[in-house]
Amino acid sequence: MAEDIATAGGIVIAGGGLAGATAAKTLRAEGFDGPVTIIGAESHHPYLRPPLSKEYLLGTAGEEAVPVVPPGWYAENDVGLRLATRVTGIRPDTRTVELDDGSTLAYGSLLLATGATPRTLHLPGSDLAGVSTFRTLDDSRRLRSRLATGGLKVVMIGSGWIGMELAAAAATYGNTVTLLGLEAIPLASAIGPDLGRFFRSLHEANGVIFRLPASVREITGDSGAVTGVITDSGEVLPADIVVIAVGVVPETGLAQAAGLALDNGILTDASLRTSAPGVFAAGDIANALHPFTGQHHRSEHWSNALNGGKVAARAMLSQDTALSTIPYFYTDQYDVSMEYSGFTVLAAGTEPVIRGSLEDKEFIAFWQQDSRVVAGMSVNWPRKPQPGAQKTIKALISARTPISAERLADISAGLDQLLPEDA
Repeated sequence: MAEDIATAGGIVIAGGGLAGATAAKTLRAEGFDGPVTIIGAESHHPYLRPPLSKEYLLGTAGEEAVPVVPPGWYAENDVGLRLATRVTGIRPDTRTVELDDGSTLAYGSLLLATGATPRTLHLPGSDLAGVSTFRTLDDSRRLRSRLATGGLKVVMIGSGWIGMELAAAAATYGNTVTLLGLEAIPLASAIGPDLGRFFRSLHEANGVIFRLPASVREITGDSGAVTGVITDSGEVLPADIVVIAVGVVPETGLAQAAGLALDNGILTDASLRTSAPGVFAAGDIANALHPFTGQHHRSEHWSNALNGGKVAARAMLSQDTALSTIPYFYTDQYDVSMEYSGFTVLAAGTEPVIRGSLEDKEFIAFWQQDSRVVAGMSVNWPRKPQPGAQKTIKALISARTPISAERLADISAGLDQLLPEDA
């Protein structure tokens, strides 16, 4: 199969992010020596997104923390990298892709890893200077340079993970931050009301002001620059910076035009094959069948892009592989380091079991379905002399063994004692 791919045009990767770069790295690690070409819309080498809203934005890490692999890796491993270039069309019938420079590339296998685009708000004033979305390295550079001056009035629109991380960074720099969101409690749809209130209290202790639930009626300005936000209640919030962080939309335009099966992203099997022969999808755009749940899941977190890139590469080489890893993400806000493993779709609407203390900001939250752990969130738990919380959480999920809420909450027993003997 590897020889067939090479003679048919090799492998083309549409998307210069983590999934695409990881796929290229995996292809070379697995011994594929045929042509590999990455087409990236940005001018930057493929980079990691988590630092953009965390340590890079806060200035605790430089741009050396951002690249997926060192810039020289691509030439050293004979991987073509065409930056500032977009794929404008794909032709599964002829196995070719069309680029915005007018050229055409043939492929034996194609990986679609074009990621997602931030949602925008079509409001009066949304085009003013000082109003932006947040997604790219350039976005993070611009925001960091402004936030670092301190003393500014920042309005954050969006109470999800990115909005909360950006609010934490802005407040840490000494700015006045007001956060708006449609939920009555931030993050409630992701982790439930009690833990949402935990994160709200954390932010309020650091000076963040909440307006929840609230939406924006208009963004005001003067001489082309933002001056404030008018909420749906008529309240006027002064603003030097407005950041819109209301989620992202998967970039499925190419797939739709090519007739691929879509449903909240590009539908794939567990090996990330799409409905078109020779075409795979990974990262934010892939709505992949997960072997654990038997359902399709689309994840916008970096671990999904990392693992998806590996699986897609191996599948293109006809290896027996599946995206079976348990979803994972993390956040750092102020003095809280949080990690989450599991299936939010299974945890939704259930009350978590708490081990530890929310007041002390050291705890684990377990979500169960039919007495089986389906998700777990650890907050500052590595400070305790216990085995890694996330390793245990993933093992509990994989074991599918019923366990009582009382055992999960019993802090006198070590985490390793929760696992079945054969785990």
